Amino acid sequence: MKMELNAVIETVEAGYQDAAMMALQAFNKDKCQCFTFDGDGRVERQRLGKLVIRFLERDLQPSCQLACLETIRILSRDKNCLEPFTTPQAIQTLGRHAGIEHSEGVTSEIPDLEVIVEALKCLCNIVFNSPSAQEVGAELRLIVGLTERLKLYNDRHWSHEVRFFDLRLTFLFTALRVDVRGQLAHELRGVSLLSDALESTLGLRWLDTFEVARADKGDEGLPLPRQETERTMEILKILFNITFDTSRRDVDEEEAALYRHLGAILRFCLMSKADGEERTEEFHSHTVNLLGNLPLMCLDVLLTPKVQQGSIEYMGVNMDAVSMLLDFMDRRLDQEHKLKETLTPSLNLLTESARVHRETRKFLRMKILPPLRDVKNRPEVGNSLRNKLVRLMTHIDTDVKHCAAELLFVLCKESVSRFVKYTGYGNAAGLLAARGLMCGGRGKGRYSEDEDTDTEEYREAKPNINPVTGRVEEKLPNPMEGMTEEQKENEAMKLVNMFDKMSRDQVIQPMAVGPDGKLASLESAVQRLSEQRSSSGSDSDAD
Repeated sequence: MKMELNAVIETVEAGYQDAAMMALQAFNKDKCQCFTFDGDGRVERQRLGKLVIRFLERDLQPSCQLACLETIRILSRDKNCLEPFTTPQAIQTLGRHAGIEHSEGVTSEIPDLEVIVEALKCLCNIVFNSPSAQEVGAELRLIVGLTERLKLYNDRHWSHEVRFFDLRLTFLFTALRVDVRGQLAHELRGVSLLSDALESTLGLRWLDTFEVARADKGDEGLPLPRQETERTMEILKILFNITFDTSRRDVDEEEAALYRHLGAILRFCLMSKADGEERTEEFHSHTVNLLGNLPLMCLDVLLTPKVQQGSIEYMGVNMDAVSMLLDFMDRRLDQEHKLKETLTPSLNLLTESARVHRETRKFLRMKILPPLRDVKNRPEVGNSLRNKLVRLMTHIDTDVKHCAAELLFVLCKESVSRFVKYTGYGNAAGLLAARGLMCGGRGKGRYSEDEDTDTEEYREAKPNINPVTGRVEEKLPNPMEGMTEEQKENEAMKLVNMFDKMSRDQVIQPMAVGPDGKLASLESAVQRLSEQRSSSGSDSDAD
């Protein structure tokens, strides 16, 4: 039975529960089959929304509550119809039906599970689309109600749908409200709570202090079930939101232990598969993003597990997780779109891991920058990891370019000469200029003093390698051969005049390496050098 919107409004206005339920069910069925709203019916849809919210405040049967909530969910898809659902009274009503209304010292009756799920779906739509609803939800402290139910995560009473949409709504609040993010992280101890939920969802047992495996040994090696994967990814996204600034601040011993505990679970996620390649890639992407938020000192849990049969061993350390990260980065390198979002998290994670762990750096260097033998091709030509990363060093996106260069620079132990050797001076110039290392030298990182062993091929070709391009090039004939001195002077003056014209027209700006090692305009570089000399001369006179 299909009902017109005005007829539905009249029936709901009449206030009879059974008739209103049937009218709303017919409306819901029609709109679910074909979700289209005419622009002219906006006023009527907002009116229906207000009526349904008020109707929900009555003592209704679960089936009638469900019909009202389904209508709200459908109407909330239209951003022009959100106003009736963004008031404090409306959000409080939906929170009560979702079982997450926060009331100090009051235990509310648990609604029907289907009603809870439908109310959560409504809140997800409304919060996602309305900043006003986000603010009201934060003021009503819905996150506290969500957290209280998260503490009961292992209770079998709750279905997958309730748990999933609890997590989805929590993610939306933490993604869209900085205050809620901080509240969950600190006041409500969200990292510990969500780590426990993550452990429970994955069904883990602890083999050692920082090593986990599936609780059911028969499940080892099998893909994670679909529902568990969905909930796990929501938890990972929430944890990412509330730990966003963790890697930028110092943590105490208690926090470090908490993050190492979480890191061990994330290592398991990294080594696990979901149902299907695309889902596995998405699962690993959320894991890598969150790993990048952990304090650097806590990344040692990636190397903690003992070396076993089938493990990748290097310097006596289990490199399975690092190898998986490297493979993940390699797959992302082959993508051509959204590199900033998809690639930079894995680049940053590998860079920081290599910076603080010698074994990780040497393993990555062996894989990415093996002893140089190919001296005939430019560093950016080819399909090796080095070639792909060097190509990114001239990428149009500044963040992508910087992250790729930074990883290679760390693998070269921040040695300018070694960096130029593997990438070519032309590719390296951007990072060296930003670091003030155009004159050579070494970065500020602390690394061991082991020697860089050159291959025989590289030693033989080294005198003929062009440092700018990073490859052996044939010597070009001298263009001035056969010219008289007068002709040479004329060509030189033409060149001077060309540069002078381009400089006056501001096509180019003469640059020089300043006293700090960074590129600056020629005029300012000369001025700063003169000031330094004057200052030095004055000091000498004073002495």
